[in-house]
Amino acid sequence: MAKDMARWNSDEELFALLRNELCTSPISDVMEVMGFHYPMLPHQIMPIRPNTVMVGRAMPCQDEPPIPHGGLKRYDWKPYGLLFDSIEDLKPNEVYISTGAPTYAARLGDMLVTRAQALGAAGMVINGNIRDIAGQRKLSIPLYAHGTYAYGLQGRHNTVDYRCSIKVGNVRVKPGDLIFGDDDGVCVIPRECEEEIIVKAIEKDRIEQQVRKEIEAGGSVVDAFNKYSVM
Repeated sequence: MAKDMARWNSDEELFALLRNELCTSPISDVMEVMGFHYPMLPHQIMPIRPNTVMVGRAMPCQDEPPIPHGGLKRYDWKPYGLLFDSIEDLKPNEVYISTGAPTYAARLGDMLVTRAQALGAAGMVINGNIRDIAGQRKLSIPLYAHGTYAYGLQGRHNTVDYRCSIKVGNVRVKPGDLIFGDDDGVCVIPRECEEEIIVKAIEKDRIEQQVRKEIEAGGSVVDAFNKYSVM
């Protein structure tokens, strides 16, 4: 680790470092160089509100494929399966991240998000839509989804497991992985190699800052790239 680079001794210090030093772009670039072909969640998953930053530990949830509109209703042992249980199990600084729902309907609304915020969750990531946007705008918890849509999934969709390994798009998400989101999307950083990734991303970001200064001063992008090998 570079001599002038901050070290962290806790998740709180790590989260503060990410907020102060980084964005998703250098992390994504570094992870791809390291062999992670899909460091980012699908591009459709974006913040519901602008100027959003989200940092926390993954609390993944597995959703059962929904029955399409017009199909048979589900008659499972409890409404929505383990959806309510998964929300209530959230711990402070965790990011609720689910495999999601189809984009023709919404996965959850403002009441469940309100409860997640009250429990201290660091954010919510839904591979699908959410609804009740007027209520969502009154909340401060970071929200990432495909968008908003009022039509619900009553009787056609269940959560079947949580605190389990899931796959969102091409990205594997495990409990405790580091989740970092900003206005460019959501990055999933495997816990077992997060220190190496973060250190390299900070180093890259600092070089990029120098390149940006030289370009702003009138320098050539060709010269900058030849000098620093980043752009």
